This record gives sequence, structure tokens and C-alpha cells, in this order.
Amino acid sequence: MSKLQYLSVDNLAGSSVPFAYAAKAGPWIFLNGHEAYDFSSGDTPEVDGPDGFPSFGEPRLKREAEYILTRMKQCLKEFGSDFSHSLRVDQYYPIFEAVRAYHLARHGAFGNYIPPSTSVLMKRLFNPKCSISMSMIATVPHKDYEIKRLFPKDVPVPVGSYFVPAVTCNDFVFVAGQMASDDDALEPSIRMNPLRNWGGPNAIRKQTEFVIKKRLEPALIAGDSSWENIIKAQIYVPTAEDIPDALDVWHTLVGNHPCAITALPTHGFGFVDGLVEINLIALRHGSSRKKEVLKISNPKMSSYGQCIRAGELVFPSGIMPIDLNGNVVGIKNHTNLDSMNYSSQVQAMAVLDFAEEICKAAGTNLSNVARAQYFMSDVTEFSGVQLAWMSRLGKQPHPFVSVQVPGSLSAPGANLTADFWIYAP
Repeated sequence: MSKLQYLSVDNLAGSSVPFAYAAKAGPWIFLNGHEAYDFSSGDTPEVDGPDGFPSFGEPRLKREAEYILTRMKQCLKEFGSDFSHSLRVDQYYPIFEAVRAYHLARHGAFGNYIPPSTSVLMKRLFNPKCSISMSMIATVPHKDYEIKRLFPKDVPVPVGSYFVPAVTCNDFVFVAGQMASDDDALEPSIRMNPLRNWGGPNAIRKQTEFVIKKRLEPALIAGDSSWENIIKAQIYVPTAEDIPDALDVWHTLVGNHPCAITALPTHGFGFVDGLVEINLIALRHGSSRKKEVLKISNPKMSSYGQCIRAGELVFPSGIMPIDLNGNVVGIKNHTNLDSMNYSSQVQAMAVLDFAEEICKAAGTNLSNVARAQYFMSDVTEFSGVQLAWMSRLGKQPHPFVSVQVPGSLSAPGANLTADFWIYAP
């Protein structure tokens, strides 16, 4: 039985999909997969503008951003919160121009406090007409969950974005997506010599090392934390082929400290020469919640990291549909009978099997997934993911975010990597 409270629609865009665009888990609020369309009808009239003069008024991209932020503000209000109690925002876009428009609208909505943020480009969003996908973690106002803003001297505030680099809230530290940048350009010390074909580590490795040592570590220290307390990291690089180099550096520098890891390709970053962006969640020293590595029997190759419990919150690594033999699930069946193109459903069912094992280890079940992020090689295959969800949970609202990565995922033939955020009180 779910212990979550939802804001949801029963029929997303007129379909049979029950969608939870907000979920409350104890003091935590998850706003999921917000794009600028009406969740019930699928229409975008307030964003499209007049039929005969669609560019009249504010720019379309700004209208998109304001539509999303207005709805998010209402969601938080219904749960007794507001933007000043937000802890983290994640944004995905298919085009750079959307980022500029979103930042303009975000400043107007959030005022002088913009929480730790991660923004990267993806191939496309769930709704093909949309250019901004936004998700948020917030908390309900309470004296024990006051937010402290951190501005470590070695961690710059990005010009234009102006988000707070890190915050603490109760036992937790939330660190924004960090890049190897200094103010508004790539940090000079790690620039590659364009005249050399080799010599020293490649750019992915150099930037990953810089982000870990010079950006993430100072942010953790400022939050009264350290690497031993890290819970979850999301690592974004340009292609799936770049993930091994980034993870090799990560494990060399941080590997003694288990952590949930989700590593993904992305279409672009805030800097032309930027190749790596990493965000973190950690516990503070002396916290009442304790970091626990859950023992699970899922295939070793199905995730890059561990599954971590911190009190009532469980942070699995990104789950890939890989079986015990190291093969992508469902490919053989799809090849043998291509008239039943159901590989996404079979792969999603395997991923949910793995997630269920994690839930059991944490003493909870799939009905308490507060956010399901699906990074897909083809987002039009999401119907298979939804069929798998409904086969397990029926008409329980699905609290999902779904975007399409550029190119392929890590395992050739894999349709999805799933990043679950689980409530286990």
C-alpha cells in the first residue's frame, strides 16, 4: 500500500495513463516531469498563442517556462509549501534557447533564492512540442527542515543561472550540478592543447577529476560532510562511450565510499567545452539518519553503483535491463518475433523486478516510488514502460519523468535506464 500523497490525473493527455505530477513523502515533496501542456487534455493553448498570430505577446519559450512555474507553485501550495522551500531542481531541454528563456522566468518566480540546479540538453522531451522539462524536490515548512544556503569560496555561482551551489536541510546536503568551469568559462588549467593528439589524460578524465576535487569536495566540506557520507550522484557526459572514463576517475578518487550512481549521455552543457556535469546528495556528519548500503541480489551489471538507504529515503543507482549473463533483456525475443515489438515492456518489467528487490530490502514496495526517471533511447517507446508499470501497480498514478538521450545508452540495445527515488518510512 502506498504511503505517498499524490496530485495526479487519471488519464494523461486523454490516454489510460494515470500520472502523478506531484508526490508527497513525509516531509519531502517531489514534483515530477513538468512540461508545458495540460496534463488532462494534452493541449498547449496558453503556450501556443493565437492561431493567426502565434508569436504575439511574450516569446513562446518564456510562456512555456511561466506555464510550468505557475503550475509548480500551485502544486507546492496544495502541499503547504512554496519555492522558498525547494531543495533541488532538475531541467532537461532539447535546445539551448530554452535555457535562456527558462532562466528569465525562473528569476521572476523564485526571487532571490534559486536552489541547487542541474540543467543539461537531451535529444527530446516526453511531449515533442515542449522545450523544457522540470522536476523538483522540496520540503514542507518546519523548524527542523530549515534550509541553509552555502556559498563555498571555491565553488562559483554560475553567471546567468545564479543558483545556490549547495544547501543543507536537516540531515542532508544537496549539491548542484558542477562543471569544470570558473565563473563563465572552462577553467583554464584543464584546457587541452589543440595541437597535441595525446599526452596526459583525455578531456573527460581531466574534467571529471577537476569537478570531484575542486567543486564537489569543497561543497561537501561547506555542508559539514565528506565523501564517506555521499548517497547519490548523477553523472552526465556527452556519449555513452564517455561513461567508462568518467567512472574510472570517479572510482579512483571516490570508490572507497559506496554511492548510488546514475551515469548518462547528454546532448549539451552550459559551456561549449564542458564535458562532465555531476550533482550530489549526501548526509551531514553526525546526522540522525545513517547511511546504509542495502544488500540486493540484482545482476552486477544492471547498475554502476550501490543502493543506499538514508533514513526514510532510498537511493538506488540507475537501473539498466541487464540479466545475470550480462545480456540486455528482451532483444532475442524482439528479433525472433518483430511483429510484437515489445522490447521496452520486457525491459521495463525486468527493471521493475530489480526495483522490487531493492524495495524489499528496504522494507517497502514499488507503490512507494516517489519519482521514476526514465532515460530512454527512444521516448516513443514509453508505452511499453507504462504497460510494465500497470502490470505491477494497476491504476496507481505513475510519478514519472521521461526524456530521450542522444544516441544510445550504455548497453547496446537497451531502451531505458531507470532512476528511482523511493520512500521507505
